[in-house]
Amino acid sequence: MKLGDGVEQAIHCATLLAALPQGGLLSAASMAEFHGVSTSYLLKHLQALSKAGIVQTVPGPRGGYRLARNVTDVTLLDVVLAVEGPEPAFRCKEIRQRGPNPLASDAYAAPCQINAAMLRAERAYRQELRKVTLADLNAELAASDHGTAVEQRACQFFEHHLRGVS
Repeated sequence: MKLGDGVEQAIHCATLLAALPQGGLLSAASMAEFHGVSTSYLLKHLQALSKAGIVQTVPGPRGGYRLARNVTDVTLLDVVLAVEGPEPAFRCKEIRQRGPNPLASDAYAAPCQINAAMLRAERAYRQELRKVTLADLNAELAASDHGTAVEQRACQFFEHHLRGVS
């Protein structure tokens, strides 16, 4: 399974927004700069996060983005589904029923075993993503060997790019 680059960008931006002080905002351009990605591409994914109710958009020249929900209520699955959509990664096209000399339709009464196996794997994958929140990710980062350095980098970034806090 291959997820698009937008998933990585959306998760990183969501965890960055999760670290903002109360009332803080970041512009899409500043988050794109922080992560070294295209602003226009990132905007597409921020829009998906906004539509899913994960981030809130504050309009205006001093506007930006902030989390719309509590950091303990946003899971990796929420972000993945916002960006990639709810469809399973594997979509059975029933090719077993094609080709020369196909069998009668009653030979295919049982669900495709391949599709069934892939859907079981999808459920397991989604269950694992459902267990991890933005709060969990930020806590793991803080406890890591480089947590202090990452926190200092974010604080320096916030000093120059944070909006909305008086």
